[in-house]
Amino acid sequence: MFHRFLAVLFLISSISFAQQKDYKPWIKAERDNFKKTNELSNVHYPGDTKIDVTYYGLDLKVTTNPNNLIGNVTIGVKSDTSSLNTCFLDLRDILTVDSVLLNESSVSFSHLNNKIIIMLGHTYNQDETFTLKVFYHGLPGGSGFGGFYFSTHSDTPIIASLSESYSGPYWWPQKDTPADKADSSDVWITVAEDLIPVSNGSLKGITDNGNGTHTYHWKNHYSIANYLISIAISNYIQYNTYYHYGVSDSMVITNFIYPENFENVKSYVDETANMIKVFSDRYGEYPFIKEKYGHAEFQWSGAMEHQTCTSMGFWGSGVISHELAHQWFGDMITCKDWHHIWLNEGFATYSEAVYIEAKSGKAAYDSQIRSEMINAKNAQGTIWVQDVLNEGEIFNGARSYSKGACVLHMLRGIVGDSTFFNILRAYVTNPKLAYGVATTEDFQAVAENVYRKSLKYFFREWIYGENYPTYTIDWSYSGPSGNVYGVKLDISQETNTNPTYFSMPVQIKINTSVGDTIVTVFNNKQNQSFSIDVIGEPIGIIFDPNNYILKSISSITLTEEPQSPFEFKLEQNYPNPFNPITRIEYQVSEREHVILTIYDALGNEIKTLVDEIKPAGEYNVKFDAGNLPSGVYYYNLKAGSYNRTRKMMLLK
Repeated sequence: MFHRFLAVLFLISSISFAQQKDYKPWIKAERDNFKKTNELSNVHYPGDTKIDVTYYGLDLKVTTNPNNLIGNVTIGVKSDTSSLNTCFLDLRDILTVDSVLLNESSVSFSHLNNKIIIMLGHTYNQDETFTLKVFYHGLPGGSGFGGFYFSTHSDTPIIASLSESYSGPYWWPQKDTPADKADSSDVWITVAEDLIPVSNGSLKGITDNGNGTHTYHWKNHYSIANYLISIAISNYIQYNTYYHYGVSDSMVITNFIYPENFENVKSYVDETANMIKVFSDRYGEYPFIKEKYGHAEFQWSGAMEHQTCTSMGFWGSGVISHELAHQWFGDMITCKDWHHIWLNEGFATYSEAVYIEAKSGKAAYDSQIRSEMINAKNAQGTIWVQDVLNEGEIFNGARSYSKGACVLHMLRGIVGDSTFFNILRAYVTNPKLAYGVATTEDFQAVAENVYRKSLKYFFREWIYGENYPTYTIDWSYSGPSGNVYGVKLDISQETNTNPTYFSMPVQIKINTSVGDTIVTVFNNKQNQSFSIDVIGEPIGIIFDPNNYILKSISSITLTEEPQSPFEFKLEQNYPNPFNPITRIEYQVSEREHVILTIYDALGNEIKTLVDEIKPAGEYNVKFDAGNLPSGVYYYNLKAGSYNRTRKMMLLK
């Protein structure tokens, strides 16, 4: 889900790809200011645990002038206890319940404190099934964050819903928890015939009621969480594109757009099919391939990943890719409760970077991750949401979104690209999780099974821990032994609250005189030393060169210059006299630009044997005088202030 700060004027025609990051501030600015009202304090979370919902069927009549909703909702129920004679549904008191049917017969009920308590008149055993049907009416509302709203655009009605996380009962009776997904759903919407009503799944039919209204029937064949059932109603232009997933197979992408916005929006929605291809290649096929994907414009200041049809309050590549990714992470696999919302929002935020990488390359991906890391450093508390009655806490942008995305980036750094995407595919296709619900522990188990190593330390510190590590790195080197140098690395972390310090594999890039070497050390102590052998004299180090870790670096310090066992020296060539090959040995006491030149007896330059920067060490150079006449020759070594000349004799 995306949200934009309501006071910001958003001009669709001026959106650029780079501007898509503007969505981040809303989560803190808007939701942290969200009223923790008496309304949320009355939420009994989660729903009625004694029942298991198997089906939702919403039959709604929506009118404007006056604004009103008349509905009846059919709910398939299975007893989830051994002795069930009452149950309850969640529905706000602002709506009036007219009657309740149990298996088509009237039953007694009460509607108080936002609950419909239903007297079943019969004791149901474990797994026994029955059907409830609730008739109700009234003017729906909302929490100040989500709900059901009547508004206008260009003097035309726009009526739409947004139920995440606790706003579904503001417009229809339900079991209000993401943990209990219905196996399928239907939505019938009756509205004035100049308006188009949109919902989840496939359009099964349109009925002309002969009285200036028509009824659209939308059918969803897949499991669905209560908060993902949605409606959006306006005078839309319907613009269809297609995702081709086989030689002769395609899925429609239905876009319902305000007429006045169509030309500005078209280029963005045209990109959707390519996004589906990118995510399908990496995560597994689009999960609702037998129905549709699409968008419906609405009046809210953000966007919401309603299953198969995202509700859009603004447009751009970033928000479209984010909401599309939710179809895998949030819709097909839904967080079991709001404590684990990062499994929805962190995954969708990370998927923005995945699409950017596919579209624009690794450098663009790295830039996106750096931006997420900047925001993630503002996170307070654990990614696991501690106060799930506070929607500002559930949808905290720095924590649930950006830091959640950084966790996936760090996991990718630990396990490697191939294994990482294998983990995501295994998660999506896991038979216990696909089209169901998940917790962090479920995802961890899949990751460990694919990686074949424990990741307990990783999830414990990053999901259930707080903050991020701050490193101080001291290093020195000694040698050489031949051309091998020993690097000593001391890594220290500032004391954190929870955990005290972070355990992480850390890449170290060591720049040497002969090239760069990347090594990985496992830093699992607050103060820890490592010894690393490298070829060539070390010049510098880069800590975490690929930016795999959410971190700060206090300092990187070369603690001591190595004492060289060498001095500047030019030895006598050998053999001498020679015919025609001889060797010249020299020593360099420190890194220096070295020039070794041959001259004849008259001082004419014959040949330059060496002209390059050399680290401290011993060297020898072959000189072949096969094309020169016999005689006296001289060789000169210059290295910094050192300048020495020796004589040699060529005898043929």
